[in-house]
Amino acid sequence: MAQVIIVTDSTSDIPLEIREELGIVMVPLKVHFGNDTFQDSVDISSDVFYDKLKQSEELPTTSQPSPVDFMDVYKELCDQPDTSVISIHLSSALSGTYQSAMLAKSLLENQSKVTLVDSKTTCYGLGLLVVAAAEAAKAGNSVEDILSLVTKLRKETRIYFILDTLEYLYKGGRIGKASAMFGSLLNIKPILTVDDGGEVDSVDKIRGHKKAIGRIVELLKEEFGDQSINLCIGHSVASDSAEEMYHLINRNFKVNEHKYTHLGPVIGTHVGPGALAVFVTPVT
Repeated sequence: MAQVIIVTDSTSDIPLEIREELGIVMVPLKVHFGNDTFQDSVDISSDVFYDKLKQSEELPTTSQPSPVDFMDVYKELCDQPDTSVISIHLSSALSGTYQSAMLAKSLLENQSKVTLVDSKTTCYGLGLLVVAAAEAAKAGNSVEDILSLVTKLRKETRIYFILDTLEYLYKGGRIGKASAMFGSLLNIKPILTVDDGGEVDSVDKIRGHKKAIGRIVELLKEEFGDQSINLCIGHSVASDSAEEMYHLINRNFKVNEHKYTHLGPVIGTHVGPGALAVFVTPVT
């Protein structure tokens, strides 16, 4: 019987138990603290990562999987009879991960068995596409039907991030020292999103944590009105804030299902601890 296997990368932030249940294959990115290299979500957990991040004077760096990393996975899967692969990855505007996967595919003998998807998103925005694809594959859907589902879901999904600190944007060279200093003094909480092109975009800057969460609810109301929604909240060691956000959203929407996930090490390098993210799709 023909089967479709879903491959993704570690920035999808899909919990291990879900990956195992749905047979999702994950290729990790890498995180570098000085001379120490860790495979994201393999040999460094989110909790350990954020502990090291707080203690590190220098911002860690990250790197994409190599084409060889992808080739090893694709070859093993494609050697299985009657098997096709859909490989869904972090936005190509944010990382070279998708390009590595493309190069790996180009070197395969049976390239037609692998279909690549640039998700044009990140974190559980990517994760929910991957999970939906894996559920559809498990139900016996074709490659074409799964790809159609992923395209539809990406268009319907809304993503918002609240950063608790500007320190890591400054360390990463994304804002200047003066902006970071004054933003911190004024308790500014940037709200970010991922646009249709897969780029991170600024939505608003709000003073105070509670007001920032309230602003997220306003943005979701503009998008979804009275629709029922499915909700995932991601956080970087901020479980209390994630709960607070859930309860506020739940008071304002009919939440069909909700889950929590950790923002993993690669994303955490850029947003720092205390960040929150909401990933919302309409119930259709």
